[in-house]
Amino acid sequence: MIPFRTTISADRSPVMTMSLIVVNIAVFFVHRGLSPREAMGFLYSYALVPAIYTHPTVARDLGLEPTNLLPLISNTFLHGGYLHLIVNLWTLWLLGLPIEDRLGPWRFLLLYLLCGLAGSVLHLAFNLNSVVPTLGASGAVAGVLGAFTAFFPRAKIALVQPIFFLPLVFHLPAVVFTALWFALQLVQGVLAAGAAPTATGIAWWAHIGGFAAGLALVWRKRRPQGEGGPWTR
Repeated sequence: MIPFRTTISADRSPVMTMSLIVVNIAVFFVHRGLSPREAMGFLYSYALVPAIYTHPTVARDLGLEPTNLLPLISNTFLHGGYLHLIVNLWTLWLLGLPIEDRLGPWRFLLLYLLCGLAGSVLHLAFNLNSVVPTLGASGAVAGVLGAFTAFFPRAKIALVQPIFFLPLVFHLPAVVFTALWFALQLVQGVLAAGAAPTATGIAWWAHIGGFAAGLALVWRKRRPQGEGGPWTR
């Protein structure tokens, strides 16, 4: 299910949301512009490789420092491909605007980074022996989803679900969509726990950690019931 519209609008200019999008795009193209050898070194230097922190020999073999905590944040600015980048940044744009409008740019940036960090930590906790680099803004964006749900639980989200070549469009309250999304992440995370990670795997626990952080960080600042209204054109 891909969200493409909500009933919540924003009044102020989304300076920080746009800045995060630009930085993510810039890092993506810098990474892609490197030679294969340089790109691999860049990946292992800035993506999250859990075994580096739990197995010093792995860190030494890769020429990395196990006390370097930067990848817990820097991995959230890396993406593995165009689709990965587009989905994350589109969701950030759609849900980030009203959150930045509510929090202001600097508190929104802090929320984004803390959620990305929480996602990285939880992924690390469930994949202590993995040597597979983990990257992507999904944990931070999941935190934005959590914040959006806390602020605007009754807001309607328009979603598209491709059925073969036909798009199925339907609308759900944010709290319902989030409950379904979170249940899927939790089920997949539990099923994947203990399984051998692969380069094409999804960091389910990063999603869960980021979402939980976003929900918790703004819970007491949420608006009264009744947010979200009729669709407007």
